[in-house]
Amino acid sequence: MSRIVATEETLAWEARQRPRAAFAALGAALLLIASYVVSGIVFADVPGSRLLDAIGLAADPGRVNEAQSLGGPRYQFYSDHAVEVIATSVVRATGFLLIGLALTFLAFATRSRTSQFPRLALYVPIVGAVLSAISYVVSPIGTVLAVREFLDGPRTVEAAQDVTTSSLVTTAALIGFVGQLAIALAFVLVCLNAMRVGLLTRFMGVLGILSGVLTLIPVGSPLPVVQCFWLGALGVLFLGRWPKGQPPAWRTGQAEPWPTQQQMREARTGSSGSTGPRKRDKGSVAAVAASGAERSAPHPASKKRKRKRRA
Repeated sequence: MSRIVATEETLAWEARQRPRAAFAALGAALLLIASYVVSGIVFADVPGSRLLDAIGLAADPGRVNEAQSLGGPRYQFYSDHAVEVIATSVVRATGFLLIGLALTFLAFATRSRTSQFPRLALYVPIVGAVLSAISYVVSPIGTVLAVREFLDGPRTVEAAQDVTTSSLVTTAALIGFVGQLAIALAFVLVCLNAMRVGLLTRFMGVLGILSGVLTLIPVGSPLPVVQCFWLGALGVLFLGRWPKGQPPAWRTGQAEPWPTQQQMREARTGSSGSTGPRKRDKGSVAAVAASGAERSAPHPASKKRKRKRRA
């Protein structure tokens, strides 16, 4: 009885939280795409230093660090567009916070259906999201401050190196690495266990694991296409609008593991070939028995001959 009450409470809590989780997943997908697109537009016209000029600068006699840096125009561009750079980073940070909320809801739903899901893993998504958000906000602010210090100074090669090695930028990079590692781990742990208990389809589970890997090791396009697609599909799933129907685990509140390939193969084989072969086997056995009986039964004419001989 207590288990039934607990299941009903779990389903009631999920019914209240699922719209918020769906908003978080869909909002994260939109904000991430928007931040990357706007960032690409802003930096489309950023000036770059020429390779030949850099080689010539290195070949000049004297100390290279005291020479004028060729990155001055690029840093000036960064300073002029500081507002856009920080704004897009804040939008991206908000997107990662929403990712943490969506994954945390899915983690709690998974935990309520299996005790094998580690309790500590419930907090990995939100920790990774917060650390990533801090990094995305602090890093551009630290870079802008370092760039403006460079522009107000002698603008030498040595001063340009201090832009990327400033304490604020280095700290933000370290925090961001830990945050990205936690987010990737959250994707893998939550999606794998949610797929095992039947909250995610196999397609969504595998794609979610791939999203975690690509979060840590981006491949191909700088746009997080796979992650955003998965987040959008997750929002649709949370809203109960999945094309093939909601997975049963969301309705029952219990673990509903998907059948394995071997089980599906055995089910198909059993349903298609269980009746036919058995009927044919019975028919063949009956035919063999009948033919054997006919062979073993004595013919009436042979009985009459035996009687005459005895007589």
